[in-house]
Amino acid sequence: MACTHDHSCEDHDCSSSWSLYKHIDLSKVTALNEANPGSVKSVFKAWEERLNSSGEHLESNEGDPELLVYIPFTSDVKIKSISVVGGADGTSPSKMRAFINREGIDFSDAQSMQPVQEWDLVENSQGMLEYQTRYSKFQSVANITLHFPDSFGGDTTQIHYIGFKGESTQLKRDVVATIVYEITPNPSDHKTRAETGGGFSHVE
Repeated sequence: MACTHDHSCEDHDCSSSWSLYKHIDLSKVTALNEANPGSVKSVFKAWEERLNSSGEHLESNEGDPELLVYIPFTSDVKIKSISVVGGADGTSPSKMRAFINREGIDFSDAQSMQPVQEWDLVENSQGMLEYQTRYSKFQSVANITLHFPDSFGGDTTQIHYIGFKGESTQLKRDVVATIVYEITPNPSDHKTRAETGGGFSHVE
């Protein structure tokens, strides 16, 4: 399901505060079948810059519109929606398939594996659409792989922007880790039964 931005974004969760851009581990983002190696990194930018097409963009090799993009995050995230701004003249991707927490996927894997979710896309050159996720399935996402099998008839697939909306779970994860650490007994803090002469251990 796609969300159109025909409303006041201030009254909805469309602002940059929900963008997961800052949680993307950009140095480790990769793509298969990109015409210019490393160009995939250029499509991840601040929400406000999503329509800025003056720089580099991601494009598949000529005559082969299929793309596979791997995006790791610096902390686990929850993804509410995904936005994709594609190219003109039929070069925008026509379908998107998502795989979660699976590293090293290649085209053969992507074609044979069942995605967590897939979407039929529309040409979104103005960045006015977001594709809603099945939110319960997009919890604790450490990395996501997006498979774009085809374009709208173009010889290549072009992508100018990919954005994720959601929230980071880093704080919650750290809190849980602290609690687990604090409640885990430290053997050096306990006297044994032999040391105390009794039937129970106790903390000094």
